[in-house]
This record gives sequence, C-alpha cells and structure tokens, in this order.
Amino acid sequence: MLQRKDYILKLIVELFIKTAQPVGSKTLIEVFDLDYSSATIRNEMQALEESGYLEKTHTSSGRIPSTKGYKYYVENLRDYTKHNDIKYQLQTILNERVKTVEDVLSKSCEILSSMTNLASIVLGGDDSNEALVSLQLLPISSNSATVLFVTNQGKVVNKTFFFDEKSKLEDLTKCVDVLSKRLINTPLKDINEKLELLRPIILDYIIDGDVLYQTILRTLTTLANNRVILYGKEHLLDQPEFADDPRLIKTLIEMLDSPQFFQNISNVSYRTNDISVKIGAENTDFENISIISAKLDLPGVENNVISLIGPKRMDYDQALNAIRTLIDEINEKYNRR
Repeated sequence: MLQRKDYILKLIVELFIKTAQPVGSKTLIEVFDLDYSSATIRNEMQALEESGYLEKTHTSSGRIPSTKGYKYYVENLRDYTKHNDIKYQLQTILNERVKTVEDVLSKSCEILSSMTNLASIVLGGDDSNEALVSLQLLPISSNSATVLFVTNQGKVVNKTFFFDEKSKLEDLTKCVDVLSKRLINTPLKDINEKLELLRPIILDYIIDGDVLYQTILRTLTTLANNRVILYGKEHLLDQPEFADDPRLIKTLIEMLDSPQFFQNISNVSYRTNDISVKIGAENTDFENISIISAKLDLPGVENNVISLIGPKRMDYDQALNAIRTLIDEINEKYNRR
C-alpha cells in the first residue's frame, strides 16, 4: 500500500495528465473523495514541492508535477494497466498473411499514434548492408512504363516514365536491363558511385538519358535515406500546452523537422527492459516534450527505434504499455527462439 505522500503525488500526476489544469487540495478531495482534511493534503503537497516532485504555477494556487515527479511516478507509482484494444489491433496487423517489413512498422506506428493520441516515429535501423536486389521495367501502355526498385530489406519504390515513341520504350528496356545486371546486389551506400560510372552507358542508350539518370539517382537516394516514418504530428499540436502558443508550435515543428532530433532519439541508451523514458529536457532542448523509445528487431532489419512523443503531461502508463505490447507481439510473431 502506498504511503500517503506517494498516493497524493500519484493522484496529482494522473489528474493533471487528464485535465492539464493545476491541482489543488480541494480538487483532490472532490474528485477522489479523499478521507483527508484539506490542511493535511496541503501539508503533503507542500512537502512534495519542497522535495522537488511538484511545482507551483504563477497563475494558480494549485500544483503541477515536475520532471522529477513524473520520473518518480513512472518508476514507482503507475498502475501497469493492460490495454487489450491496442494488443488486438496490433495482432490484426501482424496476422495478415502478406506484408512487408515497412508495412509492419508503418501500420504499428499508425496504431500506436491513434490509440495513445501521441505522435509516433519509427527510425529504420542500420542500413549499411541494405542492397538493391531487383530492378524491373513493367510496361503499362505504348507510351508509358514503370521501373520497380526493391531492396533486400523489403523497401519498394516505383517510378513511371512517359514517352512519345515506341523506340523510347525499347531504349528504356535495354537501359534498365543493363543497369539491372550491373547494380543488382550493390549496397545502397555504393549506388551513387556505381551509377556515375554507368552514366555514359545510359546516355548512349537514350537521347534524353540524363533525365533517366537523374530520376534513377533520386529514386535510389530516396531508398537509402527512407529511414523515418512519422505519424500523428497533429496530436501534439492539439495539446493544450501548445495549442494557444504560436511560439511553442513553431519550435515544436522545427524540432520534429530537425535531423538532429531524430539522431538524438536513435542514440538514446536503453535500460535492461529495452524501453527508454526521457522526460522533458532530459532528451531534447524542448522541456515540455517527453519521449518513450524502444528498439525493435524484425527479420533482416535490426535496430529499428520506435518512439512515442507527447507533452510532458502524457499518459505514461498507457504509452509504456503500448510500446511494451508492440515489442512483445513483434517478438512473439517474428523473433521466436
């Protein structure tokens, strides 16, 4: 059974998570029907503030949790509530018969964001061994064709070309055949250098060969850099902490668009339970944001990082359960030993 001070801190954290309003002693008594006097609660709240677990706002006599208070709540006070609706939706996706690794990651990301009302991000793992395994041309009509690019990690990109003469299709076919023979099994990190060597061949085959060359180069560069999946940015912008402050919104958007932000996520250290919780400025320069991250391995694609991002006032119990459920379901489905 929790000591009174811990119990009051737990109630304050959970009520503030729900309402985004500073919490006072009278509110606690009314909402939770507490069998304590208002004076007793005020004394406990004062002690919690002096210990650094609560903060007093300038606009209200109530208190809000501090970063230290949230950390203590996450580590000692939360309920570890099971959210079976998240588990069911994840199982539905994972049990589909045909799907790519990207499908699993992106749909899982979408589900987590939808169920938690937080932004979710998947960062692809180390792509140093990712290679092009298929380069095919698929004629669509007499004046159009699609070139399909596939990597050994299941990434697929297609580009459609339009042309005026039949000879152009024949030229494109020959060109793709030459490229396929020379690029298949080439690591994506080496593609640019190899393509540059093949550029004269492309220009010999097609009159407008430089257009084809630039398009293929951009496509393969996209494949190599396609490491970020982001869902639910709008959930952050809807939060009371940010909704009425244009300056905070601008800072938040800049943070989510910053490569350094994603680099910070991918470099976080993980505890033994594979989940990292960074509250406020512990993880970023943005003190009102918290990030929960976990490493996620799928066959052939290791060291993905999936994160839930929200206000420091996020529902940590729900978010941690959602991440844990995803890890367990992925391991059960794909990583059985």
